[in-house]
Amino acid sequence: MLRLTLVLPLMALFQCDRDETVAAYGASDWSWVLREIDGQPFEASVILQFPEEGKIAGNAPCNSYNGTLNAPYPWFAIKDLAATRAACAALEAEGVYFAALLAMTQSEVSGDVLILRNEDGHEMVFKAAE
Repeated sequence: MLRLTLVLPLMALFQCDRDETVAAYGASDWSWVLREIDGQPFEASVILQFPEEGKIAGNAPCNSYNGTLNAPYPWFAIKDLAATRAACAALEAEGVYFAALLAMTQSEVSGDVLILRNEDGHEMVFKAAE
């Protein structure tokens, strides 16, 4: 009985960590739509997803992308960001998006809003897609 008593709290601890990670960015089928960067509306279409633990993916204005999320919530660090190579009229906006995304170091989820920010005061605001 003593073993069971020790194992159950440990199982609950590991389950809470997993639930917090899933809850942080939403279920794997959630999509986050970029609304603004540094307080300015971002007019180009951008989607950010967290398809599985430790991964990001999405659609930038011209290309689809994916990468590795290299920090536990609430920290935010991306490595190995890769994108397709299509050109379009919004390629400059895409460069702005990727530069901002790679500079983010913290994340906060509050309901249907995801905020990414860094120590320099830069911020990206996403809203859950409906």
